[in-house]
Amino acid sequence: MSTLRDLAEEHTDLGPPDIDHLTRLAGDWQLLSDLSFADLLLWVPIRSEDGGPRTFLCVAQVRPNTSSTAYQDDQVGKIVGGAEVAHLGIAYAQGRIWREGDPVWYGDTPARHEAIPVRLRGPDENIEVIAVIGRDTNLSTARTPSQLELNYLTTADDLAQMVADGTFPPPANKGETTSAPRVGDGLIRLDAGGKVTYASPNAQSAYRRLGFNAHLVGEELSALSSRLAADPLEGTDAAERILSALRGEAPARKEVEARGATVLIRALPLMPAGVPIGALVLARDVTEVRRRDRALMTKDATIREIHHRVKNNLQTVAALLRLQARRVDAPEARVALEESVRRVASIALVHETLSMSSDEAVDFDGIVDRVATAATEVAATEISVKMRREGTFGVLPAEIATSLVMVLNELLINAVEHGFPAPDEDAPPAAPTLTPPAPIGEVVVSAHRFRKQLHVTVADNGRGLPDDFAADDSGRLGLQIVRALATGELRGSIELRNRAGGGTEAILVVPLGKR
Repeated sequence: MSTLRDLAEEHTDLGPPDIDHLTRLAGDWQLLSDLSFADLLLWVPIRSEDGGPRTFLCVAQVRPNTSSTAYQDDQVGKIVGGAEVAHLGIAYAQGRIWREGDPVWYGDTPARHEAIPVRLRGPDENIEVIAVIGRDTNLSTARTPSQLELNYLTTADDLAQMVADGTFPPPANKGETTSAPRVGDGLIRLDAGGKVTYASPNAQSAYRRLGFNAHLVGEELSALSSRLAADPLEGTDAAERILSALRGEAPARKEVEARGATVLIRALPLMPAGVPIGALVLARDVTEVRRRDRALMTKDATIREIHHRVKNNLQTVAALLRLQARRVDAPEARVALEESVRRVASIALVHETLSMSSDEAVDFDGIVDRVATAATEVAATEISVKMRREGTFGVLPAEIATSLVMVLNELLINAVEHGFPAPDEDAPPAAPTLTPPAPIGEVVVSAHRFRKQLHVTVADNGRGLPDDFAADDSGRLGLQIVRALATGELRGSIELRNRAGGGTEAILVVPLGKR
């Protein structure tokens, strides 16, 4: 099924500002649906090519959490016209809420029709009707409403009038998620003076968690919230947001903490016909949610600290090996120790990146660039080699990154040290110069993702592999490490071969699926 935006762009003449307003309305109208105990359907007029009778297209639908739905089937994408949508046409043409008419039947379900025009203030300050909300109530469970239901319905009518005025939904606050308090979490209605005229049982319980044991009705909610908050500054901020809603503004949500409990508060202005008559405050007890958040943050900080300490320990090991290499007289032993230093340092790079990451994943491009730079600096060769990366590795999980950096480190070192011939020892020495020699060798690391696989190629323009080379029979420790990690830890494949244009290339394929 197409989205609201797709349907509106395909079938209507609505512009981007109109569609953005409808999208924000559909993101916030669960509140109106729950307060109304009714289904809400968003209807937009379809563009007419021949000037015929107006027809409407349903681009969004929401069902109430507080009552039974009037529609068992999805209505999005449905096109209607004629007498069936006469009430929508009246609300659209006259710009008023339509409540007349007898109940209608949808199969065995009786329902009451209402139509609410949706207005938007344009850049020229003109307010136009751009759509209509059909508010359809299931009457099969009708009964005498309770005090809670009466307050819900009264507040719903105020919000419906604000939709018709173009003042609902309020502008979105930057950075807010969709985890807003809902009607069932706790509802408080304030009069124009900021005093509580009604508080639902769940709202009363939320404030009881904060330490207020009396009834909320008659209390000035802003002063009460400020007094209850454990932090005076946080309490003052919460009070100011409630007061700003009374002034007709739409403040951001605010958490109030007291006595170990946390309550998330959202204040909305009530301004039917442009007249401030009070505010609607939704309160949600998020104590357990925040406790889990803090536990996750503590766990995350602990994991990062572990990676930091592992990195420090690996660097210490590398330093010890470096010191030992300086004290060894045997050239082969010194080379072996220096290779171990590079391998340990490459693993330390991954843990250093993980210690600064918020999850067990790393942006691998930066690690590859640092490993490549180190390979050219420490490789035991007199040839000047240029390193270059093509494509991107992207973000990789730690279990892949640690092994992959080891493989790339070995491949790069091999390419630099063994891929290019040493200069002729019998050639006359070059004249001294202040500028470094131009690179005569190049190693290119390329990476791309394809069908949940990471394809990596390390290619050089050197002398290529010997004719009798066999990777499986090679006695080099570096190549043995590469094969073991590529086929074991990475569960992939590795191939070494000569390039068509000269030089050598190593092709590594690593699966990225769940392990």
